[in-house]
Amino acid sequence: MKISLIQYSPEWENKTVSKQKILSLLKKKSELGEILIFPELTLTGFTMNTFQMAEDLKGDTITFFSGLAKRFQTNVFAGVIERDSRNYFNSLVHLNPGGKLKAIYRKIHPFSYSTENKYYKGGELPTIATISGIKIGLSICYDLRFPELFRLYAKEKVDLIINIANWPDTRIEHWRTLLKARAIENQCYVAGVNRVGKDPKLIYNGYSSIFDPMGKEIVSKKDKEIILTADIDKNYVKAVRKQLPFLDDMKLI
Repeated sequence: MKISLIQYSPEWENKTVSKQKILSLLKKKSELGEILIFPELTLTGFTMNTFQMAEDLKGDTITFFSGLAKRFQTNVFAGVIERDSRNYFNSLVHLNPGGKLKAIYRKIHPFSYSTENKYYKGGELPTIATISGIKIGLSICYDLRFPELFRLYAKEKVDLIINIANWPDTRIEHWRTLLKARAIENQCYVAGVNRVGKDPKLIYNGYSSIFDPMGKEIVSKKDKEIILTADIDKNYVKAVRKQLPFLDDMKLI
């Protein structure tokens, strides 16, 4: 299965311009994967302006990504500011090629260092999406620092873990190391999609990457707005886990 990582610079709190940037990138790419993955809070950047930026799951943001899924006949994973009753969530949604909403993951670990926890309610449950028999564990940015979540995905024998992020350049080596570690320890593919560009406070240099179950980096790119496409193979995940059955010895205590 081919998966495509969309690394770009969202326009700060401007969904209209961000949509135009995404469409421009997609039009330039002749071949896209069966899965498209976008960065955290895809259309807004890492804003705490939840009151103005949030939408419910029938809003314009979901409509936009649903349209992309149908237009390009692919699965879309994108970050949204979700409004649910009186709460706001930093969420990751999966839309299938028919544009239907199939899965919603709410970020379990809001980034308290940046006061995200004051503006977003933390999610409570892991979420697994399934595409053509491939099981995909979902996560967002800061979640990457907490291996407990990913061990739950390993227990369910996911084939791929997705992490979408707004991870700044000052800590980018943490991002790169943690993506690789999550792949090695859980013996699965890990796809990390980070943004590039600037927001009012921080600089982002991307390094969107895919690591295989042995920790080998398949693709990675610094700084540039780009779509990275690579193959993942469920059978390779099975082969690694059979040859090196480390997960059989896992004890969740």
